[in-house]
Amino acid sequence: MDARDTAPDSWDQEDDGEAQVDVQLSNALATTLNVDAKPFVPNVHAAEFFPSFLQKDSADTVEPSGPNTDAKVGEPDQEASAPPMENGDAEMTADDTWEQKGSEPSEAEAEPGGCPGGDGGLAEEDSPQEEEMEEEVVPTPKVVLTQPNAPKKEHVNVVFIGHVDAGKSTIGGQIMYLTGMVDKRTLEKYEKEAKEKNRETWYLSWALDTNQEERDKGKTVEVGRAYFETEKKHFTILDAPGHKSFVPNMIGGASQADLAVLVISARKGEFETGFEKGGQTREHAMLAKTAGVKHLIVLVNKMDDPTVNWSLERYEECKEKLVPFLKKVGFNPRKDIHFMPCSGLTGANLKESAEFCPWYTGLPFIPHLDNLANFSRSSDGPVRLPIVDKYKDMGTVVLGKLESGSISKAQQLVMMPNRHTVELLSLLSDDVETDDAGPGENLKLRLKGIEEEEILPGFILCNAENLCHSGRTFDAQIVIIEHKSIICPGYNAVLHIHTCIEEVQITALICLVDKKTGEKSKTRPRFVKQDQVCIARLRTAGTICLETFKDFPQMGRFTLRDEGKTIAIGKVLKLVAEKD
Repeated sequence: MDARDTAPDSWDQEDDGEAQVDVQLSNALATTLNVDAKPFVPNVHAAEFFPSFLQKDSADTVEPSGPNTDAKVGEPDQEASAPPMENGDAEMTADDTWEQKGSEPSEAEAEPGGCPGGDGGLAEEDSPQEEEMEEEVVPTPKVVLTQPNAPKKEHVNVVFIGHVDAGKSTIGGQIMYLTGMVDKRTLEKYEKEAKEKNRETWYLSWALDTNQEERDKGKTVEVGRAYFETEKKHFTILDAPGHKSFVPNMIGGASQADLAVLVISARKGEFETGFEKGGQTREHAMLAKTAGVKHLIVLVNKMDDPTVNWSLERYEECKEKLVPFLKKVGFNPRKDIHFMPCSGLTGANLKESAEFCPWYTGLPFIPHLDNLANFSRSSDGPVRLPIVDKYKDMGTVVLGKLESGSISKAQQLVMMPNRHTVELLSLLSDDVETDDAGPGENLKLRLKGIEEEEILPGFILCNAENLCHSGRTFDAQIVIIEHKSIICPGYNAVLHIHTCIEEVQITALICLVDKKTGEKSKTRPRFVKQDQVCIARLRTAGTICLETFKDFPQMGRFTLRDEGKTIAIGKVLKLVAEKD
């Protein structure tokens, strides 16, 4: 109240008007100033309060009353302070004094510089705080990097297979969201972009379908990779393409998997299309088995579709049609297959049980994966790491799954079949740097001693003491699955063995094998046809790395394809030495 009372006193004393005000102002500037006062100068009306205020108040009341005084002063003179345009000048003076703030302020400059000076003090206090903030933020990515404890959890590679549009990528994206591998903001961005293209139901799949072609067409082309963790295990998702044109890519994905998730659509018409001849449900299930996948989870997706509406009848119908076929492929319905309903788009029954289907009493998908029995893997065996892909990035980088043995940083290995000695510069297991890795892990390795052009998918890293076998001729047991005519010696096809794709010719048919008894025929057959099993000699166009099925099942299984169809599956029985 004192300030308000004194203001009119000074007004009464100033009878000379504005001329006197200037004199009084200059007198005031010669005395001690309130450095913390707000710089309303050179607004003349505001300035008239300062001298009287300063004469009245002692230095100790300046600090608390500074801001309040301004507030009170503003009340009687709202009209005067209304035009704020003139304050621009004050800001300019503030800028002028800002540079000189470090030196002892002259009394004339101190008053307009007061506020910025105060702010400047704050700014100086803030800046170290900001630096501290930055220092605190830096460790956050390190938390991710210091996850070398991740490989301590069991590492499981899961391949998503099934007919095109069954919802594989969407389920993969939903799992990544539910396990916190993709944040909500990223998904919202995808959703917005997908809506703009009238593809709003595709947004979840964009977490795995990263290139533009896949997003535009809504079809996975290459095997998408991602990873997530549960309490007990570390999972790598391999999202295989469903379209029949990209089956070779799907085989590459399945060859790295320990576990397959067959996604089928429960929507009326869609399941039938995928399961009939020509649909990919059958071929994918068979290829997964051939690639060495022992356990199969069948996800009956799109249960929330209006044509299904979580119907138990539809679920059972899909199950009844699939089981006989999966049994024929070689899966044991009791031990190896597990069915479960879900909705990839809504996430129902993926992490938590869905209220819509009380009839399903099993665990939801992610807890089910977490509770699976551990895979038996030997880390004592010889090193075998088939190369899936390679690229240049500050040196030569290769990708692949370690099938056998264990490797560590700075280790010397041999690249077969070229016999190049290479050194491991760094090891990444699912983008987390680590010093060593065991069997079953999907790895990214930086190599020294070899150029990227000298490596092809299908080459194998081994240890020098136990090299992988390489050659062109081998004997194998083959099951003819689908071929419209007979197969004779001289027949050419494409061989898919582990991550290697090579042209192959059947050079001789050795004998037929009885499916039921396993007996071999005494005479050489002149041809084989669909559903028959035979032992044949095969010769590849170039030298490839391979092992017998008995020694390394993962590197002794193969698929023969021709004209875009899988015609036969087989296993390597014997490697034949080259005569020349």
